[in-house]
Amino acid sequence: MIFDCSSPDQLDRLMWSLCYLSNGKHITFYYSILKVLVLLALAAPISIGLGLFLAILAKSDISPLKLLGKFIILIVRGIPDIAWFMFFVIALDQGLEWVRHITLCPDWTEPIRQGADFLVCEKAKLPGNSSSETIHEIYGFILAIVTFSIIFGAFAGNIFYGALEAVPKDQIETAEAYGLNPRQIFWRISFKQMWIYALPGLSNLWMILIKATPLLFLLGIEDIVYWARELGGAKTPRFTEYPHGDWRLWYFLFLLIFYLTLTKLSEKVLDKLTRKLTYGMGFSGENFLQRQ
Repeated sequence: MIFDCSSPDQLDRLMWSLCYLSNGKHITFYYSILKVLVLLALAAPISIGLGLFLAILAKSDISPLKLLGKFIILIVRGIPDIAWFMFFVIALDQGLEWVRHITLCPDWTEPIRQGADFLVCEKAKLPGNSSSETIHEIYGFILAIVTFSIIFGAFAGNIFYGALEAVPKDQIETAEAYGLNPRQIFWRISFKQMWIYALPGLSNLWMILIKATPLLFLLGIEDIVYWARELGGAKTPRFTEYPHGDWRLWYFLFLLIFYLTLTKLSEKVLDKLTRKLTYGMGFSGENFLQRQ
């Protein structure tokens, strides 16, 4: 702390507030805000990359690849997000431990599944029991990024697939008439033009991703909503050196301002991007978004 907070009960109101807002638990609260921003910064590009990959698979001329791309998009989009958050992380975690178990402990004779328990050898556990709390947090956060990326990557794949379908067919036919092969047509014609058709859907997906970040608590991560509820609840002198009443209203009001600010800034950035992509196309970005 940057203030002398050794005796909170003897501080005036201003110093008490400064000490209260800079104590250890509030630093963790601020750190949880950083978690949200890092999650968005990592999950968004990974989702876009995965979505492009799935859209290319779904547009493939090879039937097995086409069916695989469409199946992945359908199966992820058709299952509620909460079910994915609760099931996929557990399945991924246990899958990784199972692979490590059969690799590192080939002499294990007991069954891994014992009723509701999933038991692997000590070497196979992720992270290990001797790992620090920081390692456990990083591991859980990586699982969260993977989960968010897969879920929103499937939605992005559907958006990109529709955007590729929206590219005017006469341009494709003209490119074929000039002798361009399918790969050249995709990268020089379809890929470059699909972004303007995909942007409205991607904008909505980004907003949904922002609003989905409070679901981090389902993955066992102490996120911004968890700490707002924890810190805002009534505290008595018996349990804390900074007693106060029920302040959850103020903490959640802060969350309201935080998310509204984040979405408003996102709207401005996306609007500028739309203007740039629609430049020279004969209509403004606003009119294009209204058409969509």
